[in-house]
Amino acid sequence: MSATGVKTALTPPQAMRFKGVTPLVCLTAYTTPMAKLVDAHCDVVLVGDSVGMVLHGLPSTLGVTLDMMIMHGRAVRRGVERALMVVDMPFGSCEEGPEQAFRNAARVMTETGCGAVKLEGGRHMAETIGFLTARGIPVMAHVGLTPQAVNAFGGYAVQGRGEDGDRVARDAAAVAEAGAFAVVLEKVPEPLARRITAEIAVPTIGIGASPACDGQVLVVDDMLGAFTDFRPKFVKRYAELGAEADKAVAAYAADVRARRFPAADHVFGDTPKAVRKGGAA
Repeated sequence: MSATGVKTALTPPQAMRFKGVTPLVCLTAYTTPMAKLVDAHCDVVLVGDSVGMVLHGLPSTLGVTLDMMIMHGRAVRRGVERALMVVDMPFGSCEEGPEQAFRNAARVMTETGCGAVKLEGGRHMAETIGFLTARGIPVMAHVGLTPQAVNAFGGYAVQGRGEDGDRVARDAAAVAEAGAFAVVLEKVPEPLARRITAEIAVPTIGIGASPACDGQVLVVDDMLGAFTDFRPKFVKRYAELGAEADKAVAAYAADVRARRFPAADHVFGDTPKAVRKGGAA
């Protein structure tokens, strides 16, 4: 809430002040109705490139385009009032260099009205992050398991085990020093996430990381149990909407085939109801 009493969204500098105070609550959203639900309870609404797998049926996030992210970002913007809205930069939109990243990130921000963008990658993206932040584009970084690099990693394995932990820690330090206001740590060992959280000055946001992180994020459809066949270790199911939806669709199909639906309450007569006093028919 601003000094004038008008509702304002959380800003990246305000989000940075959460570190060590209270955890940042983050979920993804891809549509206006879901954005409204998430906005009511969360500090950050992430328009993730996971939309490609969740809503478009893609096998990975690699096929997600800039136009797709902008379309879903616009939809989410209509449902967000109080949370910080962050939009993922899709694969191929930033890798050529800082200038390409600036053009694409500027387009995302101006066309969606988001408060920040998110970039995957560690030390090799530090120069780009510095370039963007110096030009007024707030950046949330993402290290550890970065799904856009799934082919280079050879799958979705945990990153940073054993001696490899130093690599992930250096990546986190580099993007924080470059100007990222927060760093997502995905699918890294708990002790490593705890160590990184203690070592860097900006908030860490965990997904398959540690409760010691300065915040947590999940794909909202995973958390709600929208898919009955996808149960990653790091997701806690807070509902089983997929199973409930399956039951509801089955019940609807049975009612239609048995001619139980539509019933009398669901159809219209050939004469209007009596007009009530002071009301309409």
